[in-house]
Parts: sequence; C-alpha cells; structure tokens
Amino acid sequence: MFDVYHPTKKELFQIMDNEGKVINKEWFPKIDDSTLLKAYKELVFARAADLMIVSYQRQGRIYTYPPGYGQEAVSEAVAVQMKKEDWVVPAFRELPLYLAKGASLKDVFKFYMGDEKGAGWSNAKNMLPISVPIATQLPHAVGLGYSLKYNKKDNVVYAFVGDGGTSTGDFHEAMNFAAVWKVPVVFIVQNNQFAISVPFETQTGTDTIAIKSVAYGMPGLRVDGNDFFAMYKAIEQASEHARSGKGAVLIEAVTYRRGAHTTSDDPYKYRTKEEEELWEKKDPVKRLKAYLITNKLWTEEEDDRHIKACKKEVDKLFIETEQELSYELDEVFDHLYSELPDDLEKQKARYKAFLEWKAKRK
Repeated sequence: MFDVYHPTKKELFQIMDNEGKVINKEWFPKIDDSTLLKAYKELVFARAADLMIVSYQRQGRIYTYPPGYGQEAVSEAVAVQMKKEDWVVPAFRELPLYLAKGASLKDVFKFYMGDEKGAGWSNAKNMLPISVPIATQLPHAVGLGYSLKYNKKDNVVYAFVGDGGTSTGDFHEAMNFAAVWKVPVVFIVQNNQFAISVPFETQTGTDTIAIKSVAYGMPGLRVDGNDFFAMYKAIEQASEHARSGKGAVLIEAVTYRRGAHTTSDDPYKYRTKEEEELWEKKDPVKRLKAYLITNKLWTEEEDDRHIKACKKEVDKLFIETEQELSYELDEVFDHLYSELPDDLEKQKARYKAFLEWKAKRK
C-alpha cells in the first residue's frame, strides 16, 4: 500500500464513496459483520455524546469543549484494531478512542467540568491525558515508542495531532527522532481543514501533509478520514509495519471539523455555508450507515432506537457526574507550581473568602 499510494503521487486513499458504495474492492479490509456493527454503534454513541456535551456547555453546565463532530471515523479505526497493551497519545478530539480504550464518559465530563482527575482515565490502560498545548504530546509518543523498542515489546503507539500541529517544532522533532530510531509509532494527523480559523492552504507550503513523511524517511499515506473502511485499512497496514519493527508511519487523515474549534469559537466567521454543505455529504457516520443499510446489516428503525438509547445513556451519565462532582479548592491550584507565586496565593485567598461568604448565605 505504501508504494501504491506513495505520498508523492498525491492520491487520496478511498474505499467507499459518499453514498457508502464500495469503489475500491481491491483494498476492502477483512472485517466481520459483528465488528463492523460494533464500530458503527460506537461511532453513533460518540457522536450523540459529542453533540450533547456542546448542548450542556451552552446551558452553562460544563466548560469549554472541543467537538469532534465530523471526524469520528479517524479514531474509531484505531479503536477497533488496537491491542490492550498498545499506547494511545491523544490530542483532544478522539472521543470514540477514549471510550474504546476503557475510559468512562464520566472521565470526559469531569475533565471538562474542571476536575483534573478526569484526565487520569479511571480504567484506560496505556493512554496519556488529553493534550491541550498543541503537539507537545508527540515527543512523548516517540519516547514511549523508544521504550517499547528497547524492551523488545511488539506494541504500537498511536499519536494524534491536528493539521495546525504540523507547524510546530514538536511535530518536526518527533518525526525526525521517530524515523532515526525506527520506533513503533503511528502518527495520525487529523487534517480537518482548519487550525481554529487558519485554513489548511496557509498552514504549509506542501500540497499534502503526508508528503512530509518522504523527507523524514518513513512511509506515509493520505487517506479519506471520513471513509471508515479506508481508515481501517490504513491503520491496519501502518500497525503491521510498526509492530514488525520497521519503524514509524505518518497518516494524513483528510477530514472536516463540522463543529466549532471549541465551544468558544464561531466557525461561521471564517468558513462558508457552501463548504459545510459539501463536507456534510462526506460525513463518516452517514456513509457507514448507508453501507450497512444497503448490505442489509442495519435498518433505519434500528438506527432510531440506537440513537435514542445513546442519548438516554449520555444524559444519565452526565446527571450522575453533576451530582457526584466534588473537588477541594486546593485542587484548582495543584500541579501548577512547586510553590504558588504571590498573585495566585492572593487569588486563592480571595476565592476561599468568596466560598465562605457564599456558604453563610445558605
């Protein structure tokens, strides 16, 4: 695959079209129906949760949140194939993967409610916390990969970043060391066309991100990130390459962030309605659903029931988290400095006084 879809050819690897029809049978992955249905159900659940979290934020019940609406198939392709001992180094739009790795949706709620304990992932083995600073997680991924190689483990590190992250020094340093050391890291760039409001065409002088792999001396693939089958096959090939000791791989997943960069962003200021309508036709959940229905693996009635069940479960978990959430004032200031500077000590004292005043009013 790395030769057939070599980055210098600038081809986009696809398996199905926008209507869910298979157009590239040669590379169609071997995936059984039960696994495929499970993946689809997980995609729908993650999307329901994602959209509902935005709603909770608008209600003032949760803080700033980065939606993954429209690019769920990228991380779900990893979720279906990763092994228990594999490592996940996320950015912040990989909700299907967090849940598949073992994290609870409550962990996600807690994190975006300001409770840092949510970032500890209560039951997710070998997954780093969400990384808000852009691309700083990538050198960590290389370090993990180096450790796996040194200890002769056959596990893989899946590292995620956005297109904007490829303009950082951390990205280039990580790619360079990964290629030199031939570590088992699969770099997955979610090219969702915008780094906040900066469009892809002003992000880099190259036509694609995948072509950067050539300069570093590692295989690269440019994949339709909204095509679940294409992403599945690309991750399969990349994982085999990395797991067998051949080194790192760079995957450019061409997708689209249908929501805002975060809930504090207004995407209507920098992109057009026509563009959004064009990408809506390429939606990953819609395409996979069309494939399943066409092949009589799923029905509209089942879909409606599943969506309702997902929404009910998400709301139940969110209400439980709201009721359970409790953290001490000290936790807000922990892990910032070994010794708090004067301005934060004063801020902490003021807020403590406010809480005491508030308590007396009850």
